[in-house]
Amino acid sequence: MKNKAVKQIMICGGILIVLCIICRLTFVNSYTIYYPIREMTNPESNIPGNVDDSKNHVILTSAEQPGFVKISEPEIRNGYAKIIIRPEKPGKTDINVEEDGKGYKTMHPLRIGRFLTVYDSATGGFTGDNIILIAVTVFCLLVSLITLRAFLEAKGPEFYSYYSIFYAGAFLFSFATFLLMLMVTWNHLTDPGNYNMLGAYSAICGAAGSFMLLTLPLILLFAAAMIVSNIELLRHESPRLKNLLGILIGVLLIAGEILGLYLKMRYFAGSELEYRLNITFENVYATCFAYFECMLAGAVICGLKAAGHTPPYDRDYIVILGCYFRKDGSLPPLLKGRVDRAVEFWKKQKEETGKEAVLIPSGGQGANESMPEAEAMSRYLVSCGFPEHLIRKEDQSRNTYQNMEFSKALIEKEGKDSKTAFSTTNYHVFRSGVWAGLADLPAEGMGSRTKWWYWPNAFMRECAGLLQNRLKQEVLLMLFFTVLFGVLSMLLV
Repeated sequence: MKNKAVKQIMICGGILIVLCIICRLTFVNSYTIYYPIREMTNPESNIPGNVDDSKNHVILTSAEQPGFVKISEPEIRNGYAKIIIRPEKPGKTDINVEEDGKGYKTMHPLRIGRFLTVYDSATGGFTGDNIILIAVTVFCLLVSLITLRAFLEAKGPEFYSYYSIFYAGAFLFSFATFLLMLMVTWNHLTDPGNYNMLGAYSAICGAAGSFMLLTLPLILLFAAAMIVSNIELLRHESPRLKNLLGILIGVLLIAGEILGLYLKMRYFAGSELEYRLNITFENVYATCFAYFECMLAGAVICGLKAAGHTPPYDRDYIVILGCYFRKDGSLPPLLKGRVDRAVEFWKKQKEETGKEAVLIPSGGQGANESMPEAEAMSRYLVSCGFPEHLIRKEDQSRNTYQNMEFSKALIEKEGKDSKTAFSTTNYHVFRSGVWAGLADLPAEGMGSRTKWWYWPNAFMRECAGLLQNRLKQEVLLMLFFTVLFGVLSMLLV
């Protein structure tokens, strides 16, 4: 699915580029200047307004170095003069537009390219710019639909992947960008005199900043919830660094949004180069923060979906992931919840299909533990009346990856082509599924519940662990988008 989605995006981009070239070369061979009339008066009422009377408003046009373009007679409509430019040959020329008797004058330096494409330095427009805006808008919509479909179609073990996080985050950003492009394109098509291409470039380069503003209420709400749950956690747990992660992330999100607002709203005065550098820094910062937002949101969405998932009732094996237990060998609520969730699933499957799955308690012996975690879980299962012949202990693993790897070896040892599920705490399901995939064990997870104040902080640790495992790839992707929006800002704004 990951390769399929990437190919679909590349194919859509290629098709749109080809269509733009065909439309430009076949149907669009002129460029239009929209000159706003600053003082238009209705002669009957003597009230400023829109009039459609070219006799009352004469527009003078002149072309230096004539012969490069042909200029149509101005057509005054809806508050601006429409002047059509038809290129004749490559070169440079200036079009001077002046409102008769008003003293207003605008110069449009034009450059005519090899394929007779007109570039207007005054407005940033060019021949076929409407087509490009429409194509970019459609592309953003297609990317959002493709990434959403890729996310929704990832079923079973395929769902537990970093690509699921990426597709969820990419959908959020591409759909928000589509909404922005839809507004920009609509304004440019319906009111080109007031919304020229320079404004469109600025909006596109500032897409990440717009995304930050759009998600601001959700980010503040999420950050506040993280801080509140973390404070409640500290009332029950010791104040260790890992128990402060929710507060740290909440403060980081709030501070990041405040800094973004400050950069966007602060007063700036300086040269054109300094202005470009200032806007570029603003857009680069917003891009980095928006990327972090999207990946965090993607991880949260994937984690919530995984936590609420129940595998199909056709499993041959159920792996129970271990964790610490009490010194007397009894199970604390966290570990007991994992075992009980597996037993609950086992009973439901037998009731519906008659199939009895084999349980694999998985976990080795820690430095401060009196026995392997698998042994403690196995004793609890037997004490609850679970059939002992349906228990296979995996008592060598030291981490989640080894839980999956060593359990896979046990399953393969029995020589069966089997279907596997695993049971763990709800916040741990998605990351465990990722480890299962890395261990080449196709398995679907189920989650047991935990305290509301413990879940958010523990889940954030899981998200941080997921992203940390792909730190190099995430940094490279973030640098790519940062450089892209930085270059666009320096060149276009």
